[in-house]
Order: sequence, then C-alpha cells, then structure tokens
Amino acid sequence: MSDVRSTISEQPTDEMLVTNVLEGNTGMFGMLVRRYEQKLLRYGRRFMSGLEDIEDVVQEVFLRAYQNLRSFDRKRRFSPWIYRIAHNAFVNEMRRATRHPTVEFNADLLLPHRVQDSPENDHDRAEMREFLRKGLDTLDDKYREPLILYYFEEMSYAEISDILHIPVSTVGVRINRGRTALRKILGTNTSL
Repeated sequence: MSDVRSTISEQPTDEMLVTNVLEGNTGMFGMLVRRYEQKLLRYGRRFMSGLEDIEDVVQEVFLRAYQNLRSFDRKRRFSPWIYRIAHNAFVNEMRRATRHPTVEFNADLLLPHRVQDSPENDHDRAEMREFLRKGLDTLDDKYREPLILYYFEEMSYAEISDILHIPVSTVGVRINRGRTALRKILGTNTSL
C-alpha cells in the first residue's frame, strides 16, 4: 500500500510538467495530453452534443495549448487554463457548425448574487449526475456548461469562473437556474 502512495505522490503536477516543457523537455507535453484527453473529450461530448468533430476539436485544443504554453501563468492551476481553451474551441466550433453566431444578453452579470459553493456529499453528486444525463441536451448552453463543469468535471465555482470568464456569483446563479430548468424539463420534484 505504501508503494502505491509513494508512486502517486511522485507523479509530477501539471504545473511541473508545463515547467519541464518550457525548459525544453517537450516530450512531457504528452503526459499532459494523456491526463486531459479523455476529460476534454467527455466535456466536449456533453457540451457539443450532436456534433461529430469533437476529437478534432480536442486535438486543436492541445495544439493551441502547446503553442500558447508560454502565456500560462505557472502560479495558477493548469486545469482551468486548458478547460478555458477547450471552452473557446467548443463555442467556436458550435458557431461554425450553425453558421449563426449568437449575441447573448447576460442579465446574470448585471445583478449581484450571493454564492454558496457548499460541498455536497458523494450520494447527492452521483444523483445529480444521473439527473443531468437525462436532460442535459435540452438545456441552454449557458446553464449546461456550468453544470457539466461542476458535476462531471468536479470543478469549483472559482475554477468555473476562470474557465467561462464570468463572476463566481454568476456561476452559482447559472448552476441553480440550470437545476431549476432541469426539474421543469424532466417534470420532477427532486430537491437537487
């Protein structure tokens, strides 16, 4: 058991891998790709449901990340940074696919809201993930994406805020409104 713990603790962090890549060990970027490829594919499938080019878009995400690695602030976490690149790529691909860019009025940014990023127990999270799977495709993107990041990618409100470039309070509002919309869509009275 101690061998497993020492192996896990010896794994370099994402930020350490970035430092190694920037210092010339470009092969280390492959470790970042292996760590994030399945996560970004899952995120892309949920975010861009109905589009078939998800693998290509995720490869483009890694290419952009590699090309812009010097702009990564190593004092911050790598995960929100690459998810932000993925978010932008997915939005651009959806716009390209529909050929109708949308202009969105965002009332959430205009109204201050209190945020409660309270930890939920594992059972509640698992129950919400199943609930989301049933109605996720019917939600508006601005509610779907924060729910995906929170429940499936297990990101904090602050990380979601970084990825989506919206205030933390807006993250809370969108998650709550997304849950409410799902309850209406699925016709359930669940407390989630």
